[in-house]
Amino acid sequence: MGVVLPTFTGIKPVCYSTHSCCDTLFVPKMKYTALPTELFQLNRKRFVREMKPNTIAVFNSNDQMPRSGDQFFPFRQNTGLFYLCGIDQEESMLVLYPDCQREGFKELLIIKRTNEHIAVWEGHKYTKAEAKATSGIERVLFLDEAEVILHELLLLSEGIYLNLNENDRFITPVESRDVRYARTLQQRYPAHQLHRSAPILKKLQMVKSQHEVDLIQHSVDITGKAFRRVLDFVKPGVWEYEVEAEIIHEFIRNRCTDHAYSPIIASGKSACVLHYTENNRQCMDGDVLLMDFGSEYANYAADLTRSIPVNGQFTPRQKAVYNAVLQVLQEARAMLVPGNTLDEYQKEVGKVMESALLGLGLISKEDVAQQDKDKMAYKKYFMHGTSHHLGLDVHDVCLRYEPFRAGMVFTCEPGIYIPEEQLGIRLENNILITDHGPIDLFAQIPIEVEEIETLMHENAY
Repeated sequence: MGVVLPTFTGIKPVCYSTHSCCDTLFVPKMKYTALPTELFQLNRKRFVREMKPNTIAVFNSNDQMPRSGDQFFPFRQNTGLFYLCGIDQEESMLVLYPDCQREGFKELLIIKRTNEHIAVWEGHKYTKAEAKATSGIERVLFLDEAEVILHELLLLSEGIYLNLNENDRFITPVESRDVRYARTLQQRYPAHQLHRSAPILKKLQMVKSQHEVDLIQHSVDITGKAFRRVLDFVKPGVWEYEVEAEIIHEFIRNRCTDHAYSPIIASGKSACVLHYTENNRQCMDGDVLLMDFGSEYANYAADLTRSIPVNGQFTPRQKAVYNAVLQVLQEARAMLVPGNTLDEYQKEVGKVMESALLGLGLISKEDVAQQDKDKMAYKKYFMHGTSHHLGLDVHDVCLRYEPFRAGMVFTCEPGIYIPEEQLGIRLENNILITDHGPIDLFAQIPIEVEEIETLMHENAY
C-alpha cells in the first residue's frame, strides 16, 4: 500500500494571475503583490545543502482552523513551507529530494485540484502553471495524482526529514497536519531513519537574504504610516478600540493581510499589563497610551511600540521615565552586533536598566546590593526580555544560543512599568545586524519626546 496523502477540506487560496488592467502579477484573495521567485529558489538551495545524502524532506501546509460550525479562521500558511516555495494556499505539499535517482523529481510541489464548484464558492485556486511561476518548481502535481509517485520517492530514499513545530518557548495541544503526516510515515516506513527539518530552518531563517530584509522593511514602513495616522487621531476621550481601528485601516489600505500579532492598545494602568489586548478603555486626559503593533505584509512581520501622551504633552515625570526607556533602547541597540549572544546581551541591557531605575528613584542601591542573581532588582519594573528574532513570525524561529550574525533582524524593546503610578512606557524598533553596525529599520519613525509632542500639537490645530 502506498503512502496516504493528507486529507484536506479547504478554503483560502493564494495564486498569481495577470489582471487586464495592468501588467503586474497580483495574488488574488491575499492582498500583497507577487514575491520574487528567486527568493524561494535561494531558500531551497540553502536547505538542501544541509540535508544528509539520499534523504527526502516533506512539508505540509497548515490546517484550516475551525472558527464555528461552518467557518474557518483566516488561513495562515505554515512558515517553513512558505519560506521554501511561497505557496500561500491550503492543501499543499512540498517535497525536496536532491539526490533523487528518478529524473525530474528533485523538487516536487503538490497542490489541490480545483473545480467549478470551488471556483464559484471559494474563488480561484492555483493552476499548475501559476504554482510553478510562484515557486520556481518545475514539477507540479495535483493531490489526486501524487500518491504513487510520492510512495516511490520515499522508498528510494534512506531517510525522511519531518517538519515539526520546535518552538522552545511554546508547547501546543493542537496537532498540526505535519504531525499527523509524520505519524503516518512512521507507521508505513518504520525502517526509514527520521530527521528534523526544524534545526535547518532555524539556522537558515535567522539570517535574512536581501529580499527578506526588503520585505521586512516594507512591513516596517507600513507600520510607520499607521503610527503617524494615530498621532493625528489620539486625543482625550477616544477609545482604545478606535485607535486599533485606525491602525488596521492603514494596514489594509497598504495591502497587508492583517496584524502580525494581536495589537496592544493600552492607556493608563492597562499599559502595565504586558499582553493587554482587550483594547476597550477610554483614553483619558493625562494618560500615556502604550501601543504595540505591527503589520504583516506577505507573511513578513514588523513589530513597533510607541508610548504617547493622550493630551499631546508629557508630564515631567512621564517625560523622565520615557527618556530613561529611550536611553536604554539606544544603548541596547548599539549592542546588536555580530558575535554577541542573547544571554550576554540581556545581562548588559539589565545593567543599563538598573542604572536608569536608580536614576528614577524606583530602586535603591540597597535593593541592588541585596538582589538575588536569579531575581535582579530591575526586574520589578522591567520583567521581560529586550529582543527577539523577527521575520516570517513576529517571534521568529531561532537557535537561541547562536552568536549574532550579519543579516539577523531583532526587535529592541525595553520598557518600564510602574503600576503604582498607573504608568507603563515601552519603546520598540526593529534592528538589522550588519558587519558595519546595527541599522534601525524604524529610524524614520518619530520617537523623541519633542518629535511626538510637536506632531501631536500640530495635528490638534
